[in-house]
Amino acid sequence: MSPSPRSLRRHQAQVAAIVNAIAAGEAADVTNILAAVTPGGGKSLLPVIAAARLIAAGVADRVCWVVPRDSLRLQAEEAFADAEWRALLNHAVSVRAADNGNDLCRGLSGYITTYQGIAAAPGLHLQEFRRHRYLLVVDEIHHLPALTDVTGVAPGDDEASGWSRAIVPLLEAARLRLLLSGTLERADGRGILWLPYRRGPRATMQEVDLAAPGWAVVGYSRAQALADRAVLPVVFGALDGEAKWLDEDGQACGPHRLFNHWPVETTRPALFTALRTGFAEDLLRHAFLATRDLRARRRRERGLPADAAARGLGKLLVVAPDQSVARRYLDLLRSWVPQAQTATVRMATSSEADAHEVLASFRLQPEPAILVTVAMAYEGLDAPEVAVVAALTHIRSRPWLEQMVARATRIDPRAGDYAGQRALVYHPDDPLFAKFRHRLETEQGTLAKPPKPKKQRTLPLWLKEQLAAQADEDDDDKGGIVPLESNALALRYALLKPGPDLAMRRPENEAPQGELLDPPSVIERRLRARVGEMVATQAVEDEIARQAPRGPGLYHSYNAVLKRVMGNRSRAEMTIAELEAALGWLERHRLSDHVDLLEGDPKYAWTARQRRGWKPPVGRADGKPRGAPRAPAGE
Repeated sequence: MSPSPRSLRRHQAQVAAIVNAIAAGEAADVTNILAAVTPGGGKSLLPVIAAARLIAAGVADRVCWVVPRDSLRLQAEEAFADAEWRALLNHAVSVRAADNGNDLCRGLSGYITTYQGIAAAPGLHLQEFRRHRYLLVVDEIHHLPALTDVTGVAPGDDEASGWSRAIVPLLEAARLRLLLSGTLERADGRGILWLPYRRGPRATMQEVDLAAPGWAVVGYSRAQALADRAVLPVVFGALDGEAKWLDEDGQACGPHRLFNHWPVETTRPALFTALRTGFAEDLLRHAFLATRDLRARRRRERGLPADAAARGLGKLLVVAPDQSVARRYLDLLRSWVPQAQTATVRMATSSEADAHEVLASFRLQPEPAILVTVAMAYEGLDAPEVAVVAALTHIRSRPWLEQMVARATRIDPRAGDYAGQRALVYHPDDPLFAKFRHRLETEQGTLAKPPKPKKQRTLPLWLKEQLAAQADEDDDDKGGIVPLESNALALRYALLKPGPDLAMRRPENEAPQGELLDPPSVIERRLRARVGEMVATQAVEDEIARQAPRGPGLYHSYNAVLKRVMGNRSRAEMTIAELEAALGWLERHRLSDHVDLLEGDPKYAWTARQRRGWKPPVGRADGKPRGAPRAPAGE
């Protein structure tokens, strides 16, 4: 099925109206736009809409888009490079995924970076903001805590607070700000950076002031998205079970059921055990079979062979509790597929060197069809083909779980009609997850309030709620218990009912994705590689033709020559236009004819002298160079 023509959703049209009013001078007092958009509602298009209009109107010179994870930088580039959106919005704005190097924009209209990138070099980014009028886009701003929490007590020196301190100067220096999120509350109860608050219904609470001066707020709830058929309904497969473990004192506990109407002291230890023993295998098996059956059905409907790889068949995302368990899940899944198809099951975690390439393939290619991850893909992953999620995680933070569930609620334009698509999420049937589902349906979630103090029992530290917000990808278990065994008991299915019409909720879909132009960072890498190939080719050719002295330094010397020719700019610093110019120059010139440019450089002076005074060795009487084997006598 080919993607349908695109059009702006209601919240995208609202943001477009706001920026048009700002550009026309009708809303000059608005300097902050807050977009609380349910995941999958098309949030990634909002920076494109804002930047295209504001830069064209001369209100801003450039755009900086800050994302929470490095894996999301390429997706942000793609949003600006999408050919259909460029035509629909009539824009020509290009941005690049930037590292913390000189010239962040490289001649383009902006750049994309991460929280970590800004925290590593805050001065570099602040200088850039002081040189130009920037539209600053902060994605998933709920990750950034206010530097003073709602009770007025300064927070600890944690990583997220460090991000906030680094980004505050950019928020202050920016000409305009577009803040994106799908939730306006944090799991730790602290406020969110930069957002305006007012007193809530209780003295200990604060809530976001949606009518604060200088702010324009746009909301797009899950209920609105479902009504617009912008996200898919969710079917939950809740699997009950029981587990046994040894506690911190070595005493046997259990068997204890996962399912209870209310959380009890054994709920989290039972969940911890279940995710690492036989119960996890049973739940994973249900998700695997559901994905296999879905893909087989869609193949039959299209008349495709049983082993055909095609887009739109449906994919499985497995979210594991930590990296060591993720590897076990990977081995288990690969044991269930034919040997020739093991490459269709991949893993993407922070310790895997090819994680970003695996994520890109999972998003953009027919295979892999199954991805195992911990936290890299739970938030912001733009993979509409995900139809099934195996939620094998102990985290029960509502924003975290909403993002995970949202991976499957995007509409896949290649999977048939909307009515034939559903998001299927398998999860342990524990009361904590049931509470999350209830809150997803009924609560608004705009409050910032101190978390309720927990009684310190004899439970291990990993039972604290902070585990939901800290190292999601740690290899080492934080628990003080020893999981023994678990097994599944019963599977129940439930369809998530549309919640009330609230502006601050979360699940996921985006408008169908059309053909993409190559993002600038991809073009830069390709051009740099091509320039390097051409320099190496000339060095090898000159050595073979004996027009240059042999030695490992020739390639580096030729690189230095090219750098001089290009105005002392290295390939790593060149813009796309400069890289293209370098390629054109290499097609017309020989680097060996310009070695004199290295004169005076002590690093290459010896090479230049050798090249200038060097002559090929005199040949022998038979016309061959010295050292070549002579022909046998009589020939």
